[in-house]
Amino acid sequence: MDAATLATFLAASVASLFMAWAIGAGSSGSTPFAPAVGANAISVMRAGFFVGILGLLGATLQGANVTEAVGRELVVGATLTPVAAIVALTIAAGLVAIGIFTGYPIATAFTVTGAVVGAGLAMGGGPAWAKYTEILAVWTLTPFVGGSIAYGTAKGLRNDAIPELVAIPVLAGIVGALIANVEFVLLGPPGEAASLATTTTTSLPGRLGVTLLVAVVAATALGADIRDDREAGQRHFLIALGALVAFSAGGSQVGLALGPLLPLFDTVDFAVPLVALLFGGGLGLLVGSWTAAPRMIKAISQDYSSLGPRRSIAALIPSFTIAQVAIFLGVPISFNEIIVSAVVGAGAAAGSGGVSGGKMGYTVLAWIGSLVGASVLSYGLYTAFTAVV
Repeated sequence: MDAATLATFLAASVASLFMAWAIGAGSSGSTPFAPAVGANAISVMRAGFFVGILGLLGATLQGANVTEAVGRELVVGATLTPVAAIVALTIAAGLVAIGIFTGYPIATAFTVTGAVVGAGLAMGGGPAWAKYTEILAVWTLTPFVGGSIAYGTAKGLRNDAIPELVAIPVLAGIVGALIANVEFVLLGPPGEAASLATTTTTSLPGRLGVTLLVAVVAATALGADIRDDREAGQRHFLIALGALVAFSAGGSQVGLALGPLLPLFDTVDFAVPLVALLFGGGLGLLVGSWTAAPRMIKAISQDYSSLGPRRSIAALIPSFTIAQVAIFLGVPISFNEIIVSAVVGAGAAAGSGGVSGGKMGYTVLAWIGSLVGASVLSYGLYTAFTAVV
């Protein structure tokens, strides 16, 4: 590798780390524990600390699908060059950083997707319409599905006809069933991921049996906890859900920072295991979470809705579910969109829920603007750079 190539490669890596830091400080670092912080189940600083650790684990164990999608599936007929990767990552990270310091949650998935597509098209690549359709479907359905599930769950928990000693353990059982079917790299053969249910048995009845067993164990454990101390049991469940969402955030968001780098590693004469790249990206998320996430945690937990423990639980369950579906599909998704829509849905179950309509309006405009703006800026900057150099 000559000096010029090495310098360009290092510049692209620095841009990727900057993106990872911005993601850790923003969407993956702030949103997972925001409902738990809003319900006073955990402090802002502790949330920032734990989300960094959990994000690192999620990035390493679940980050491959989204990383591959961002790096290789957003544009057809063209492979990102080092310059294109630098342009896309720098613009996306810059927009996210602006959101962090202004207090508005810029959707990271929107900015990175737009920037990568803009740079790829400027290189002469073609639109990947099939992938765009899949991504747009997930992005469009997320606020409606997440908000509706959160609303229905919150309504159920507030219904006096359903005893809390029954309702919350049942929800824990549903979460346990989901966990039994979540895929991890360590459970699968080399280069593949597998779930606890599929690793234990290959038959459908066997998988259902494992799923049911995990669900029963989770429900029984939380039921016993709530019977001993209702408030403590709620708090423990809420923190556990926040941890699951933080883990999922790492598995989803690391691909936004690392994906544009994948084509670069195809050009070098040495092999770098994907898990090593994922771990490095996870470290970037961790640093971002530890250094800058508390500001955005406060913005999400206090500015959007005032939630108690039950409504916070209702917000985190669909957030975890949607995140894992997106990871499985290899779709880059915004955790700001997931969490904010779930928080609004759960808050609406108690009337207005303290939701700020003006804040939500500005946030939606920021999401749309970040997608369009990142694409246009990336396309224009790459075109101008290549015309000059």
